[in-house]
Amino acid sequence: KQWYQRRVAITAGVCIIVENQEDIAAFADYTAEAAPAAAAPAAAPTAPPPPPPPPAPSAAPPPPASPAPVAASPPSPTPDFAPDSRILASPMARTLAARKGIDLSKLASSGPDGVIRAADIEAAAAATPAAAPPAADSSVLPVTPSLQPDGSFTEIPLTGMRKAIAKRLTQSKQEVPHYYLTIDIAIDDLLGVRSKLNAAADGEYKLSVTDFLIKACSKALVDVPEANSQWAETSIKQFHNADISVAVATDSGLITPIVFTANKKGLQQINTDMNDLKEKAVSGKLQPHEFQGGTFTISNLGMMGIDHFTAVINPPQSCILAVGSPAKKLVPADNEKGFNVQTTMSVSLSCDHRVVDGAVGAKWLAKLKSYLENPLKMLL
Repeated sequence: KQWYQRRVAITAGVCIIVENQEDIAAFADYTAEAAPAAAAPAAAPTAPPPPPPPPAPSAAPPPPASPAPVAASPPSPTPDFAPDSRILASPMARTLAARKGIDLSKLASSGPDGVIRAADIEAAAAATPAAAPPAADSSVLPVTPSLQPDGSFTEIPLTGMRKAIAKRLTQSKQEVPHYYLTIDIAIDDLLGVRSKLNAAADGEYKLSVTDFLIKACSKALVDVPEANSQWAETSIKQFHNADISVAVATDSGLITPIVFTANKKGLQQINTDMNDLKEKAVSGKLQPHEFQGGTFTISNLGMMGIDHFTAVINPPQSCILAVGSPAKKLVPADNEKGFNVQTTMSVSLSCDHRVVDGAVGAKWLAKLKSYLENPLKMLL
Protein backbone atom coordinates (compact mmCIF):
# COMPACT_ATOMS: atom_id res chain seq x y z
CA LYS A 1 0.00 0.00 0.00
CA GLN A 2 1.25 3.48 -0.84
CA TRP A 3 0.67 4.82 2.65
CA TYR A 4 3.20 2.31 4.04
CA GLN A 5 5.98 3.17 1.55
CA ARG A 6 9.28 4.29 3.13
CA ARG A 7 12.50 5.56 1.52
CA VAL A 8 15.00 2.68 1.99
CA ALA A 9 18.32 2.36 0.15
CA ILE A 10 18.46 -0.49 -2.33
CA THR A 11 21.46 -2.27 -0.66
CA ALA A 12 20.27 -1.60 2.90
CA GLY A 13 19.03 -4.45 5.04
CA VAL A 14 15.36 -4.52 5.79
CA CYS A 15 15.15 -7.30 8.37
CA ILE A 16 16.96 -10.40 9.72
CA ILE A 17 15.27 -13.77 9.62
CA VAL A 18 16.47 -16.57 11.94
CA GLU A 19 15.42 -20.17 12.00
CA ASN A 20 15.34 -20.63 15.76
CA GLN A 21 13.91 -18.26 18.34
CA GLU A 22 17.01 -18.73 20.52
CA ASP A 23 19.11 -17.01 17.83
CA ILE A 24 17.26 -13.70 18.20
CA ALA A 25 19.38 -12.69 21.22
CA ALA A 26 22.52 -12.75 19.08
CA PHE A 27 21.24 -9.78 17.11
CA ALA A 28 20.13 -7.66 20.06
CA ASP A 29 22.83 -5.02 19.46
CA TYR A 30 22.83 -5.28 15.68
CA THR A 31 23.02 -2.06 13.64
CA ALA A 32 22.95 -1.70 9.88
CA GLU A 33 26.12 0.48 9.92
CA ALA A 34 28.18 -2.22 11.69
CA ALA A 35 27.18 -5.00 9.31
CA PRO A 36 30.01 -6.26 6.98
CA ALA A 37 29.72 -5.38 3.35
CA ALA A 38 28.01 -7.93 1.22
CA ALA A 39 30.36 -10.42 -0.36
CA ALA A 40 31.14 -9.78 -3.99
CA PRO A 41 29.41 -12.16 -6.27
CA ALA A 42 31.48 -15.17 -7.36
CA ALA A 43 33.40 -14.77 -10.58
CA ALA A 44 31.72 -16.20 -13.55
CA PRO A 45 33.27 -19.41 -14.87
CA THR A 46 35.79 -19.07 -17.69
CA ALA A 47 34.17 -19.45 -21.02
CA PRO A 48 35.55 -22.21 -23.26
CA PRO A 49 37.87 -21.07 -26.06
CA PRO A 50 36.12 -20.22 -29.26
CA PRO A 51 36.22 -22.77 -32.05
CA PRO A 52 38.68 -22.17 -34.89
CA PRO A 53 37.33 -19.94 -37.64
CA PRO A 54 35.97 -21.73 -40.69
CA PRO A 55 37.95 -21.53 -43.93
CA ALA A 56 37.30 -18.45 -46.03
CA PRO A 57 34.94 -19.06 -48.93
CA SER A 58 36.16 -18.64 -52.48
CA ALA A 59 33.52 -16.12 -53.32
CA ALA A 60 31.91 -13.68 -50.98
CA PRO A 61 28.20 -14.25 -50.60
CA PRO A 62 25.88 -11.43 -51.62
CA PRO A 63 25.09 -8.99 -48.82
CA PRO A 64 21.84 -9.73 -47.04
CA ALA A 65 18.83 -7.55 -47.80
CA SER A 66 18.33 -4.68 -45.45
CA PRO A 67 15.49 -5.40 -42.99
CA ALA A 68 12.38 -3.29 -43.25
CA PRO A 69 12.35 -0.43 -40.75
CA VAL A 70 10.29 -1.15 -37.64
CA ALA A 71 8.18 1.62 -36.14
CA ALA A 72 9.39 2.60 -32.75
CA SER A 73 6.98 1.54 -30.02
CA PRO A 74 5.61 4.38 -27.92
CA PRO A 75 7.11 4.77 -24.50
CA SER A 76 5.32 3.02 -21.72
CA PRO A 77 3.01 5.45 -19.95
CA THR A 78 4.09 6.56 -16.57
CA PRO A 79 1.53 5.64 -13.92
CA ASP A 80 -0.58 8.68 -13.10
CA PHE A 81 -0.89 9.09 -9.39
CA ALA A 82 -3.12 11.56 -7.61
CA PRO A 83 -1.36 14.67 -6.36
CA ASP A 84 -1.46 13.33 -2.80
CA SER A 85 -0.33 9.75 -3.71
CA ARG A 86 2.94 10.18 -1.77
CA ILE A 87 1.15 11.59 1.28
CA LEU A 88 1.04 9.16 4.18
CA ALA A 89 -2.61 8.72 5.17
CA SER A 90 -4.74 5.84 6.36
CA PRO A 91 -7.45 4.48 4.03
CA MET A 92 -10.18 5.81 6.33
CA ALA A 93 -8.57 9.24 6.30
CA ARG A 94 -8.44 9.25 2.50
CA THR A 95 -12.11 8.23 2.29
CA LEU A 96 -13.19 10.95 4.72
CA ALA A 97 -11.08 13.56 2.94
CA ALA A 98 -12.65 12.73 -0.41
CA ARG A 99 -16.13 12.81 1.10
CA LYS A 100 -15.61 16.16 2.83
CA GLY A 101 -13.55 17.78 0.07
CA ILE A 102 -10.41 18.28 2.20
CA ASP A 103 -6.94 18.58 0.64
CA LEU A 104 -4.62 16.09 2.39
CA SER A 105 -1.50 18.04 1.39
CA LYS A 106 -2.56 20.94 3.62
CA LEU A 107 -3.11 18.90 6.78
CA ALA A 108 -0.78 18.31 9.69
CA SER A 109 -0.64 14.67 10.79
CA SER A 110 -0.96 13.34 14.31
CA GLY A 111 -0.21 9.68 13.58
CA PRO A 112 3.08 7.79 13.87
CA ASP A 113 5.69 8.47 11.17
CA GLY A 114 3.62 11.39 9.87
CA VAL A 115 0.59 9.29 8.86
CA ILE A 116 -2.61 11.34 8.59
CA ARG A 117 -5.41 9.69 10.55
CA ALA A 118 -9.20 9.92 10.38
CA ALA A 119 -9.16 12.11 13.51
CA ASP A 120 -7.10 14.69 11.60
CA ILE A 121 -9.78 14.84 8.89
CA GLU A 122 -12.58 15.25 11.43
CA ALA A 123 -10.69 18.04 13.16
CA ALA A 124 -10.08 19.85 9.87
CA ALA A 125 -13.75 19.51 8.88
CA ALA A 126 -14.89 20.95 12.22
CA ALA A 127 -12.53 23.91 11.85
CA THR A 128 -13.69 24.69 8.30
CA PRO A 129 -16.91 26.80 8.22
CA ALA A 130 -19.68 25.22 6.14
CA ALA A 131 -20.49 27.03 2.93
CA ALA A 132 -23.82 28.86 3.05
CA PRO A 133 -26.45 27.40 0.71
CA PRO A 134 -27.37 29.61 -2.24
CA ALA A 135 -30.25 31.97 -1.53
CA ALA A 136 -33.52 30.84 -3.03
CA ASP A 137 -35.11 33.09 -5.59
CA SER A 138 -38.33 34.25 -3.93
CA SER A 139 -39.79 35.25 -7.27
CA VAL A 140 -39.82 31.65 -8.47
CA LEU A 141 -42.23 29.26 -6.76
CA PRO A 142 -41.14 25.63 -6.49
CA VAL A 143 -42.98 23.31 -8.82
CA THR A 144 -43.93 19.93 -7.39
CA PRO A 145 -44.06 17.25 -10.07
CA SER A 146 -47.38 15.50 -10.37
CA LEU A 147 -47.39 11.91 -9.13
CA GLN A 148 -50.58 11.01 -11.00
CA PRO A 149 -50.32 9.47 -14.46
CA ASP A 150 -51.35 11.56 -17.45
CA GLY A 151 -55.03 11.36 -18.26
CA SER A 152 -56.13 10.87 -14.62
CA PHE A 153 -56.84 14.57 -13.99
CA THR A 154 -57.94 17.76 -15.72
CA GLU A 155 -55.72 20.83 -15.51
CA ILE A 156 -57.86 23.95 -15.07
CA PRO A 157 -56.24 27.29 -15.98
CA LEU A 158 -56.32 29.95 -13.26
CA THR A 159 -58.72 32.84 -13.73
CA GLY A 160 -57.84 36.37 -12.73
CA MET A 161 -60.22 36.13 -9.77
CA ARG A 162 -58.70 32.87 -8.55
CA LYS A 163 -55.19 34.36 -8.75
CA ALA A 164 -56.34 37.41 -6.77
CA ILE A 165 -57.98 35.22 -4.10
CA ALA A 166 -54.85 33.07 -3.78
CA LYS A 167 -52.54 36.08 -3.51
CA ARG A 168 -54.60 38.05 -0.99
CA LEU A 169 -55.46 35.17 1.34
CA THR A 170 -51.93 33.76 1.27
CA GLN A 171 -50.67 37.23 2.16
CA SER A 172 -53.23 37.39 4.96
CA LYS A 173 -52.22 34.11 6.58
CA GLN A 174 -48.50 34.89 6.24
CA GLU A 175 -48.50 38.51 7.40
CA VAL A 176 -51.57 38.97 9.63
CA PRO A 177 -51.38 37.53 13.19
CA HIS A 178 -54.81 35.88 13.41
CA TYR A 179 -56.60 34.91 16.60
CA TYR A 180 -60.14 33.60 16.99
CA LEU A 181 -63.05 34.17 19.38
CA THR A 182 -66.20 32.02 19.36
CA ILE A 183 -69.56 32.58 21.00
CA ASP A 184 -73.05 31.02 20.85
CA ILE A 185 -75.99 33.34 20.29
CA ALA A 186 -79.66 32.55 20.92
CA ILE A 187 -81.68 33.74 17.92
CA ASP A 188 -85.25 32.65 18.76
CA ASP A 189 -86.38 36.27 19.21
CA LEU A 190 -84.60 37.29 15.99
CA LEU A 191 -86.34 34.54 14.02
CA GLY A 192 -89.66 35.63 15.52
CA VAL A 193 -89.17 39.28 14.52
CA ARG A 194 -88.00 38.23 11.05
CA SER A 195 -91.11 36.10 10.59
CA LYS A 196 -93.43 38.92 11.63
CA LEU A 197 -91.72 41.52 9.41
CA ASN A 198 -91.79 39.22 6.38
CA ALA A 199 -95.45 38.46 6.99
CA ALA A 200 -96.21 42.17 7.08
CA ALA A 201 -94.17 42.91 3.94
CA ASP A 202 -96.90 41.61 1.62
CA GLY A 203 -94.24 40.30 -0.75
CA GLU A 204 -92.37 43.61 -1.00
CA TYR A 205 -89.27 42.14 0.64
CA LYS A 206 -88.12 39.01 2.40
CA LEU A 207 -85.59 39.57 5.15
CA SER A 208 -82.87 36.98 5.73
CA VAL A 209 -80.77 36.19 8.78
CA THR A 210 -77.82 37.72 6.90
CA ASP A 211 -79.68 41.06 6.71
CA PHE A 212 -79.99 41.07 10.50
CA LEU A 213 -76.33 40.09 10.83
CA ILE A 214 -75.24 43.02 8.62
CA LYS A 215 -77.29 45.47 10.69
CA ALA A 216 -76.12 44.05 14.02
CA CYS A 217 -72.45 44.03 12.97
CA SER A 218 -72.66 47.65 11.77
CA LYS A 219 -74.21 48.74 15.07
CA ALA A 220 -71.55 46.88 17.08
CA LEU A 221 -68.77 48.46 14.98
CA VAL A 222 -70.06 51.92 15.76
CA ASP A 223 -70.19 51.02 19.47
CA VAL A 224 -66.67 49.51 19.39
CA PRO A 225 -64.78 51.55 16.75
CA GLU A 226 -61.44 49.84 17.60
CA ALA A 227 -62.76 46.80 15.72
CA ASN A 228 -63.67 49.02 12.74
CA SER A 229 -60.02 49.74 11.98
CA GLN A 230 -57.15 48.83 9.66
CA TRP A 231 -53.38 48.46 10.07
CA ALA A 232 -51.49 51.06 8.00
CA GLU A 233 -47.85 50.28 9.00
CA THR A 234 -47.18 53.71 10.54
CA SER A 235 -50.71 54.25 11.91
CA ILE A 236 -54.11 52.65 12.47
CA LYS A 237 -57.06 53.87 10.43
CA GLN A 238 -60.28 53.97 12.46
CA PHE A 239 -63.41 54.39 10.33
CA HIS A 240 -66.51 56.37 11.17
CA ASN A 241 -68.97 54.28 9.15
CA ALA A 242 -69.40 50.51 8.85
CA ASP A 243 -68.97 49.31 5.25
CA ILE A 244 -69.85 45.60 5.49
CA SER A 245 -68.39 43.16 2.95
CA VAL A 246 -70.41 39.95 2.54
CA ALA A 247 -68.81 36.82 1.07
CA VAL A 248 -70.73 35.53 -1.96
CA ALA A 249 -69.84 32.28 -3.73
CA THR A 250 -69.84 32.35 -7.54
CA ASP A 251 -68.75 29.92 -10.24
CA SER A 252 -65.53 31.93 -10.65
CA GLY A 253 -64.73 32.04 -6.94
CA LEU A 254 -65.45 33.97 -3.78
CA ILE A 255 -66.19 37.69 -4.00
CA THR A 256 -67.16 40.20 -1.29
CA PRO A 257 -69.62 42.90 -2.43
CA ILE A 258 -70.01 45.78 0.03
CA VAL A 259 -73.05 47.24 1.75
CA PHE A 260 -71.82 50.79 2.34
CA THR A 261 -72.77 52.77 5.47
CA ALA A 262 -74.81 49.84 6.76
CA ASN A 263 -74.98 51.55 10.15
CA LYS A 264 -77.19 54.24 8.58
CA LYS A 265 -79.54 51.90 6.68
CA GLY A 266 -82.62 50.02 7.77
CA LEU A 267 -83.20 46.29 7.33
CA GLN A 268 -85.32 46.77 4.20
CA GLN A 269 -82.66 48.87 2.46
CA ILE A 270 -79.93 46.42 3.45
CA ASN A 271 -82.05 43.60 2.00
CA THR A 272 -82.52 45.50 -1.27
CA ASP A 273 -78.81 46.28 -1.56
CA MET A 274 -77.81 42.67 -0.86
CA ASN A 275 -80.20 41.22 -3.43
CA ASP A 276 -78.86 43.62 -6.07
CA LEU A 277 -75.22 42.88 -5.18
CA LYS A 278 -75.77 39.10 -5.22
CA GLU A 279 -77.34 39.25 -8.66
CA LYS A 280 -74.44 41.27 -10.02
CA ALA A 281 -71.88 38.99 -8.36
CA VAL A 282 -73.38 35.81 -9.84
CA SER A 283 -73.67 37.35 -13.31
CA GLY A 284 -70.17 38.85 -13.14
CA LYS A 285 -71.38 42.44 -13.44
CA LEU A 286 -69.99 43.86 -10.20
CA GLN A 287 -67.99 47.04 -10.64
CA PRO A 288 -64.60 47.30 -8.84
CA HIS A 289 -65.89 49.97 -6.42
CA GLU A 290 -68.67 47.57 -5.36
CA PHE A 291 -66.31 44.90 -3.99
CA GLN A 292 -63.02 46.72 -3.30
CA GLY A 293 -62.73 48.25 0.15
CA GLY A 294 -65.00 47.60 3.09
CA THR A 295 -64.16 47.79 6.78
CA PHE A 296 -65.53 44.44 8.01
CA THR A 297 -66.52 41.09 6.42
CA ILE A 298 -69.24 38.51 7.12
CA SER A 299 -68.96 34.93 5.82
CA ASN A 300 -72.14 32.91 6.41
CA LEU A 301 -72.01 29.16 5.70
CA GLY A 302 -74.95 28.38 7.96
CA MET A 303 -77.30 27.86 5.00
CA MET A 304 -74.94 25.09 3.84
CA GLY A 305 -75.23 23.17 7.10
CA ILE A 306 -71.84 24.17 8.56
CA ASP A 307 -72.10 24.35 12.35
CA HIS A 308 -68.85 26.19 13.02
CA PHE A 309 -65.76 27.41 11.16
CA THR A 310 -63.11 30.12 11.28
CA ALA A 311 -62.44 32.46 8.36
CA VAL A 312 -59.31 34.10 6.95
CA ILE A 313 -59.18 37.88 7.35
CA ASN A 314 -59.77 39.84 4.15
CA PRO A 315 -56.86 42.32 4.08
CA PRO A 316 -56.50 45.18 4.76
CA GLN A 317 -59.49 44.69 7.09
CA SER A 318 -58.88 43.63 10.68
CA CYS A 319 -61.88 41.38 11.38
CA ILE A 320 -64.12 38.80 9.73
CA LEU A 321 -67.15 37.06 11.26
CA ALA A 322 -67.76 33.37 10.44
CA VAL A 323 -71.41 32.36 10.92
CA GLY A 324 -72.55 28.79 11.43
CA SER A 325 -75.89 27.04 11.07
CA PRO A 326 -78.65 27.54 13.70
CA ALA A 327 -79.34 24.44 15.79
CA LYS A 328 -81.82 23.46 18.49
CA LYS A 329 -80.22 22.97 21.90
CA LEU A 330 -81.42 22.20 25.39
CA VAL A 331 -80.52 24.89 27.94
CA PRO A 332 -81.13 24.82 31.68
CA ALA A 333 -84.21 26.80 32.77
CA ASP A 334 -86.07 27.53 35.99
CA ASN A 335 -89.35 25.83 35.05
CA GLU A 336 -91.15 22.56 35.61
CA LYS A 337 -89.15 20.75 32.90
CA GLY A 338 -85.85 22.22 34.05
CA PHE A 339 -84.83 23.14 30.52
CA ASN A 340 -85.83 25.06 27.42
CA VAL A 341 -85.30 24.30 23.75
CA GLN A 342 -83.30 27.16 22.26
CA THR A 343 -82.21 27.96 18.72
CA THR A 344 -78.49 28.74 18.93
CA MET A 345 -76.10 30.01 16.30
CA SER A 346 -72.31 29.75 16.67
CA VAL A 347 -70.22 32.66 15.38
CA SER A 348 -66.42 33.04 15.33
CA LEU A 349 -64.58 36.33 15.04
CA SER A 350 -61.12 36.30 13.39
CA CYS A 351 -59.06 39.34 14.46
CA ASP A 352 -55.79 40.98 13.45
CA HIS A 353 -53.88 41.14 16.72
CA ARG A 354 -51.87 44.14 15.50
CA VAL A 355 -55.05 46.22 15.62
CA VAL A 356 -57.67 44.42 17.70
CA ASP A 357 -56.63 43.11 21.11
CA GLY A 358 -58.40 40.15 22.66
CA ALA A 359 -60.39 42.29 25.09
CA VAL A 360 -61.58 44.50 22.22
CA GLY A 361 -62.67 41.47 20.20
CA ALA A 362 -64.55 40.07 23.21
CA LYS A 363 -66.24 43.43 23.82
CA TRP A 364 -67.36 43.60 20.19
CA LEU A 365 -68.79 40.05 20.30
CA ALA A 366 -70.72 40.94 23.46
CA LYS A 367 -72.29 43.90 21.62
CA LEU A 368 -73.17 41.70 18.63
CA LYS A 369 -74.76 39.11 20.92
CA SER A 370 -76.82 41.81 22.61
CA TYR A 371 -78.23 43.08 19.30
CA LEU A 372 -78.99 39.64 17.86
CA GLU A 373 -80.63 38.31 21.04
CA ASN A 374 -82.64 41.52 21.39
CA PRO A 375 -83.31 42.48 17.76
CA LEU A 376 -85.65 45.35 18.63
CA LYS A 377 -82.59 47.25 19.92
CA MET A 378 -81.40 47.51 16.33
CA LEU A 379 -84.40 49.70 15.56
CA LEU A 380 -83.35 52.35 18.08
